[in-house]
Amino acid sequence: MYTTCLFCNHDLGRNETFETFPVGRRLAFDAAMGRLWVVCKHCERWNLTPLEERWEAIETAEQLYRDARRRVSTAEIGMAKLRDDTTLIRIGHPLRPEFAAWRYGDQFGRRRRKQMLIAGGGVAVVGLLVVGGVTAGVGIGAFAGVLTNAANVLVRGSPEAVVAKIRTDAGATLPVRRRHLGETILSRATDGSLKLDLRFKNGHQEFTGREAERIAAIVVPKVNRFGGSHAAVASAVQEIESVGGSEAFVAHVARTGHTSTRPRARSGDNWWASKRASRSYAKFGLFGLPVSQRLALEMALHEERERRAMQGDLAELERAWRDAEEIAAISDNLLVSPDVQTSIEQMRRRTAHEPTR
Repeated sequence: MYTTCLFCNHDLGRNETFETFPVGRRLAFDAAMGRLWVVCKHCERWNLTPLEERWEAIETAEQLYRDARRRVSTAEIGMAKLRDDTTLIRIGHPLRPEFAAWRYGDQFGRRRRKQMLIAGGGVAVVGLLVVGGVTAGVGIGAFAGVLTNAANVLVRGSPEAVVAKIRTDAGATLPVRRRHLGETILSRATDGSLKLDLRFKNGHQEFTGREAERIAAIVVPKVNRFGGSHAAVASAVQEIESVGGSEAFVAHVARTGHTSTRPRARSGDNWWASKRASRSYAKFGLFGLPVSQRLALEMALHEERERRAMQGDLAELERAWRDAEEIAAISDNLLVSPDVQTSIEQMRRRTAHEPTR
């Protein structure tokens, strides 16, 4: 049974309520569609479960929700708190804006609040350094450049930080730094699908079709690290609705992305020019997409993966869960435990023989 978030690789936690599905402290379910998600407490994103145990868990969740005394609801979405503090989110038949507000509002809002706190802390630290320097009789100009760079790193994050470790279909692991996102391009492949030219440490590689979408779903949230307000989420939903849905929006980005994600012109062998270019990475590549489109693309990519999974392509979703476990192990410099490996093999065998639902 998988226990790691697909998106941030943190442990999803456990509950004591669901005997057949003890993963997670916040579960969302749609009984009519047969969907069960575990909501990560660290990044607020919804992890769709491909496990066959979800059917029994959904029935249990429906009964527990109806019996719960502490609950709130709208016409189509409700939330209940259970005795062990497990939270249930019950999905009815909401329109896209209402569903998006519940599903994406928390995660984008959490990112926004987190980055505002980091930015505020960064400014405070720089202010203290300035005051300390002046008190000591040191001229501000003597270290103005150092302070500016320090503030940029505190607010924007280090351009050299590894923000993702991508597992390719060929089995390679590609470390992607934050500045590489400013050199990564979206465009249209010859077959009309999405093409991703991914920049990573010591190289770049093109991916197309479903692999491009899978990798884009990992790196686009790194560009959206500042999240968005409720108004921004509403604007992103409108972007998707205006072209006819998530699948159409991904196709739209494939057609237009080569213009928005154009990278900065290279600076040749001029070291100083190259350093200046590396500091302005946040204006190019994936960062070149308008904010509403970036948020909409993240939403659309996740919804497309889930749509395919619910249509019977569980192997793709199982691959995503497996990669999340393996990347978490790589990040911790540990090997996958025998128990997890056994579960992966069992899931692979079940998926191979499971009929399409």
